[in-house]
Amino acid sequence: MPFHNIFKKSKIEEKPHIRSKIIADIHEKDSMILAELSENKEIELIIRPLKIGDYLIGNTIIERKTIQDFVSSMISRRIIEQLKQMRQYKNQLLILEGDLNDVDFNQNAIRGFILSIITNYQIPIIFTQDYEDTSKYLITFAKQQLKKPAEISLHSRIPKTISEQKQYILEAFPGIGPATAKKLLKEFKTLSNTINAKEEDLEKILKNRTKDFKRILEN
Repeated sequence: MPFHNIFKKSKIEEKPHIRSKIIADIHEKDSMILAELSENKEIELIIRPLKIGDYLIGNTIIERKTIQDFVSSMISRRIIEQLKQMRQYKNQLLILEGDLNDVDFNQNAIRGFILSIITNYQIPIIFTQDYEDTSKYLITFAKQQLKKPAEISLHSRIPKTISEQKQYILEAFPGIGPATAKKLLKEFKTLSNTINAKEEDLEKILKNRTKDFKRILEN
């Protein structure tokens, strides 16, 4: 009969690594940027036709233009239509790649048009040096999409509303952060209901922290 070695370390299953996703328009296939993105092991690059923009990261549509292309589309007014179409997405971003001094065109006219885009269309603009710099921005932005914004604790400021004050009180208990405090108030509505709730009802939210919560209340 074989014996199981209880002292042998079992292999710990590694969690699958989730890669940041970047969707690139098929027309960018000849760009050096795609070569940079495809070599990055942390990025899942998907190339397919995009009706709007050049890159899609999360819910942000990104239009990339070299300075020469930007000036050309500015003269033809083609970029105006592109900016309007980009509004179909929740967030928009314009990347201008290159040096303004490399184009033979009125510099003040270019600057004025850039300011018009920012103020009239509310579209942020990033200036990059070259394709490598653009790639780094895209990769960094894609990685940021995987990070969930942390709940802000009210203990970092003075609560003003009654709702904030109730959350503030619950956050004072050990092991109860902003997200848990909100769940308790959503479930039990008031502080009184939360404090007087049955242990089995609290366990649905607090789990193994329930006994500590009740012990503080009862002592």
